Amino acid sequence: MTDRIETLAVHAGAEPDPHTGAVVPAIQMSTTFKQDGVGGLRGGFEYGRSGNPTRLALEDAIAALEGATHGLAYASGLAATQNVLYLLEPGDRLLMSDDVYGGTWRLADKVWRRYGIETDTIDLRDERAVAAALAGDRPPSMVWIETPSNPLLKVIDIAAIGRIAADAGALTVVDNTFATPYLQRPLELGADLVLHSATKYLGGHSDVIGGLVATRSDELAEQLRFHQNAAGAVPSPFDCFLVLRGIRTLAVRMDRASASAAALAKWLTERSEVSAVHYPGLPDHPARELVERQMRLPGAMLSFELHGGEARARAFAAATRLFTLAESLGAVESLIEVPAPMTHASVAGSALAVPPSLVRLSVGIEALEDLRRDLEAAFDASAP
Repeated sequence: MTDRIETLAVHAGAEPDPHTGAVVPAIQMSTTFKQDGVGGLRGGFEYGRSGNPTRLALEDAIAALEGATHGLAYASGLAATQNVLYLLEPGDRLLMSDDVYGGTWRLADKVWRRYGIETDTIDLRDERAVAAALAGDRPPSMVWIETPSNPLLKVIDIAAIGRIAADAGALTVVDNTFATPYLQRPLELGADLVLHSATKYLGGHSDVIGGLVATRSDELAEQLRFHQNAAGAVPSPFDCFLVLRGIRTLAVRMDRASASAAALAKWLTERSEVSAVHYPGLPDHPARELVERQMRLPGAMLSFELHGGEARARAFAAATRLFTLAESLGAVESLIEVPAPMTHASVAGSALAVPPSLVRLSVGIEALEDLRRDLEAAFDASAP
């Protein structure tokens, strides 16, 4: 019998130590490992960049949570992204959501383009457009999905896009950072690879940088492990320990934060200062049926647009007390930002540019009423 994901989050990668009985995995800091004769590896470990027991525990955990057979850990979410992009060859094309984290676009467009990888963006909600893009003279070799997307919370049908991509011989990669495996399991919907910035919800406490990738493909895992070792962007054992610790409370944090986000999103739709609210859990969200089919809950991220443009958005974000004005997301504390000049500055002037009046909230686990009062005070303080 397979345990439910709430149980897996607590126990995955955390078998009691057979020698001491310790229920918390040890932080194994050794950079090298004694060999029993030349090439005689104990437990498969030889050098810390190539493998480490604490990192292996984290990699086993993300594989279990995502229903994968292989997990890989990296020094950051972008290090994980780069490792996945190593699967492409010069001359390949990448098809990417038209609403993604600015750092993902920057890496693809400003770095990998120099090495012959061309990236096209498209609204992946339009299945006909995706099919047409994959049927061209030079079809993309990889389709990059972010769902819900950052920062407009677009929801992409993973199963549908995955089928179209597979028929065209393209890999499907899903950035599952916003949803986490607790809310959404892309591999079960047909994705080839699932990626996380572990800095966010999996770590959950704004105290660790990390990235994770999971797959069911032995072939892809072999290529990824080669690049993981060759490029060397791996996390420290202590970072792995911190992410493992964060994963233990993932389910309860996501339940609490998602409930508060849903309530705040509904409240924001009733505010005259707000021109639009982007949250997958709203009754009139265009993908509401898909959200209910694809996700356990709509999540704890939301964004909204303010009347008054960027000046009002900046003033509003600077006026909160409990919502800390800071980049990143997914921690126990609530965060607020203005994406256009902050996390998405790198897409300014491109097809991925976001509305200047957009404010993004990462809802934490504080008391809902306190968060609502904080936002109400910010509306008053930022009034023209």
